Amino acid sequence: MRILYIGNSFTARNNLPGLLAGLAAARGIEVEHRLISAGGASLRQHLNAGTALEAIASGGYDTVVLQEQSTLPVKNPARMQDSVRDFHAAIEAAGARTALYLTWARRNAPETQQALTTAYGSVAAELGATVVPVGMVWQRFLATHDQPVLHDADNSHPALAGSYLAACVFLIALLEQDPVGVEVPVKGLDVGTAALLRQAAWDICEDLAAGR
Repeated sequence: MRILYIGNSFTARNNLPGLLAGLAAARGIEVEHRLISAGGASLRQHLNAGTALEAIASGGYDTVVLQEQSTLPVKNPARMQDSVRDFHAAIEAAGARTALYLTWARRNAPETQQALTTAYGSVAAELGATVVPVGMVWQRFLATHDQPVLHDADNSHPALAGSYLAACVFLIALLEQDPVGVEVPVKGLDVGTAALLRQAAWDICEDLAAGR
């Protein structure tokens, strides 16, 4: 599978695309990936810059993952959704699938998760895009676990555990594979923690899919 990621440091931090590729490889799936990222960038900024649209048109990607600036879906969901629509038109024209990377609330503002979930979910339903519900999985995990810490020290970006949990959700949502039992070592993440995160990702995604 060839995946193009368009976003910012929420995707780039801890090499999320590489974490997913490692999990996929353990399931016998080769993932080639490219990341177009700029610090703090919004999807509209990526649209205006042109590089992402050129990559979509010429890259032969199977899936294009869109990650909006982390607070914009809360502050201005209409703008976020317009950007997703514009990207989706280009992605469809290129014969690829649109996937939306539904991100998480900041640690000190957990109440904003619902707005993030609604903003991503409603435009995904409208367009028939795939939602990768990372923020929803984080929310449920944090409700029952104090450790490992998912947020980095800035209370916004992902710690390594948070990115690994995200990668497990991507494996489930994009590749329809179960991460449980995929024991690929990740530098900086102990074996027990990785196993906990894989199991949690699977269990929570199963509950979400069943409407629980």
